[in-house]
Amino acid sequence: MRSLAPSDPYSSPSTPPGSPRWQPLRDAQSSLVTQLTDHLASRIHSHGLRVGARLPSVRALASDMNVSRFTVVQTYDRLVAQGLIQSRRGAGYYVCARTTPVLGAEEPTRGDTVQTVFDTSFLLRNILRETTGTELPSSAGLLPADWMDADMVGAALRAVGRNTGAQLLGYGSAKGYLPLRQQIASVLQMQDVPAHPAHHVMTVAGVTQGLDVILRALVQPGDTVLVEDPAWFLVFARLRALGANVVGVPRLADGPDVVALQHIAQRHRPTLFIVNTAVHNPTGFSLSAGVAHEVLKIAEQFDFMLVEDDTYADFYPTTPVRLAALDRLKRVMLVGGYSKTLAASLRVGYIAAAPALIEKLTDIKLLGALTSPELNERVVHRVLVDGNYKRHVERLRARVETARDRCLKALGKLDCVVHTPPTAGMFVWADCGVDTEIVAQHAAAQGEILAPGFLFSPQQTPSTFIRVSVSAVENKAIWPLLSNILGHLRAGRRTP
Repeated sequence: MRSLAPSDPYSSPSTPPGSPRWQPLRDAQSSLVTQLTDHLASRIHSHGLRVGARLPSVRALASDMNVSRFTVVQTYDRLVAQGLIQSRRGAGYYVCARTTPVLGAEEPTRGDTVQTVFDTSFLLRNILRETTGTELPSSAGLLPADWMDADMVGAALRAVGRNTGAQLLGYGSAKGYLPLRQQIASVLQMQDVPAHPAHHVMTVAGVTQGLDVILRALVQPGDTVLVEDPAWFLVFARLRALGANVVGVPRLADGPDVVALQHIAQRHRPTLFIVNTAVHNPTGFSLSAGVAHEVLKIAEQFDFMLVEDDTYADFYPTTPVRLAALDRLKRVMLVGGYSKTLAASLRVGYIAAAPALIEKLTDIKLLGALTSPELNERVVHRVLVDGNYKRHVERLRARVETARDRCLKALGKLDCVVHTPPTAGMFVWADCGVDTEIVAQHAAAQGEILAPGFLFSPQQTPSTFIRVSVSAVENKAIWPLLSNILGHLRAGRRTP
């Protein structure tokens, strides 16, 4: 297999010898990354760069193209995301067989090969793909690293390492690190959730594992589980993997549609209802006290349990209305964590529930993964007790609010409608007026991963909505790309 000479990527196969090579247009509307990505993608599509060909190193291409290494790294990352090239550890980047849709091809339809690729797994793989930097796609469920406080986490990690020693060499406690459970219980008690650290609280490796433990403990194949519509797409896939019947309850600005919930519960007799009460994902809405009381009444009437996903509650400016506080942890299980505000890689979360349920859930946790990592739990505990976490969250919340206002204005310029603007949280749920699955497919072909609305519905029906992270305001490449795609689709053209 031959290596390309550094000049190969930017001279067209039809360009006569001596013709000008590709040059960066530094005053153009599109970024240098977009320009270089488009150029190399075009060379690959036209077979100017053959399958199996080795691309120049980052250093060599940056030098020859008169751009920064960062520009080349981002370009290669985008080409990897498009399935046009692959990275081989220690050997560089190589052109591979095309696996993603190309703009200009026949428009994909539901049920085509493209549709089977752009699903929950595809979105998760691309959000969590390995990169050489800290950049995040506009669909990511995390805030950028430079919005967080790495120094605070690093200081806690060093303190734990200095003061713990051999205590970290065992499995740890089945229910989790006791001082952390005590701290969590103390915070919940101040928010009117009656949580005793020994009886009502257990730790888990993040909210995702917490939900998984609950579902594996309480859901049998054929059981009906209610979810909100729209809601977090990962839950739908997990429930179907368990053989559950997943039924959506419409989500309104003040909580679940209780009229619909009454009818659905009467018809389906559900086992569980998973509800995101405070700062709902993806809409940013929060539960009202009146709707909370109605939900609890219906749950009691039809005897189903409630799982309260508290992932984004720290973005709420005051103490939110919680089902767990009103219900006193009788039929409500509260699941929370620190990934969104502290560090996702620590994977620390918790479940607060009735004592008998905690014992059952602990057994399921042990069977699935033994214990949750005590080192991570000690680090989170150190952050919480050192007193800096509250100030950090306040600063983070202020930055998110500023970014959300900017994001709403940017979406407005694209004629995307936010019917009820959120008052908290890191997402905006916008109506683009066209099928956003098609929008996301075209954006993916350009290396930008979006979160189309159909994924957030349990039935995955076509949707004109899209979830945008407020941090997308700092991604200068996404807005002209989105404007171009939306403009062409709204004009009735098959492809941008």
